[in-house]
Amino acid sequence: MKTIRVKRIVFITLVISVLVIAFFYLRDSFTFNALQENKDVIGRYVQSHYPFAVILFILTYAVITALALPGALILTLAGGFLFDVLAGTLYVNIGATIGATLAFMGSRYLFRDAIEKRFGERLTSFQQGLTKNAFHYLLTLRLIPLFPFFLINLLSGLTPIRLSTYIGATALGIIPGTFVYCIAGQQLGRINSIEEIASPGVLGALTLLGLFALIPVVYSYRREKTR
Repeated sequence: MKTIRVKRIVFITLVISVLVIAFFYLRDSFTFNALQENKDVIGRYVQSHYPFAVILFILTYAVITALALPGALILTLAGGFLFDVLAGTLYVNIGATIGATLAFMGSRYLFRDAIEKRFGERLTSFQQGLTKNAFHYLLTLRLIPLFPFFLINLLSGLTPIRLSTYIGATALGIIPGTFVYCIAGQQLGRINSIEEIASPGVLGALTLLGLFALIPVVYSYRREKTR
């Protein structure tokens, strides 16, 4: 059993290493202009190697998310263009959730002391929020596109939130934003810049959605105060 486990760890490490090396080698391709210029070539390749392309896309997205490498937004647009809106949203969600979970577990089990030393007292309010209303609090943070995704991953690992709760709130909370960018990716040829997608109206709508998710937290707080 130990031999099989070691082999799996070695295999996963090799896959991640290859993806990271490939990312840095091809990092100039993770730009909006590069995606637009090569969309036809990439599209034909995906159609010819669909299952492999899906697996590669999810793994790449997971590694980029886990290590906070640049390119997640471009990959999300690519997901909408290459796999259609619904499938692209699903694949992005799977990759982002896997990556966020890896970062969370790394924070909790490997880098806890270093992260606590880095953020210190600023963790207090965040930890209190996740302790009392873990699911709704984290869901709100995921829905509102103003909080750094990777930072939430790291700080969540320092709280007592259950892994299942973390995964559920993350997977659910990133759906609206992912869906919006996948829709934009489907119309890649008509978009001139990323700024056209991340308009104040879109960001405001996502923020409002996040505030709605916070209602149960506020209600619970007011209920406790009136007792």
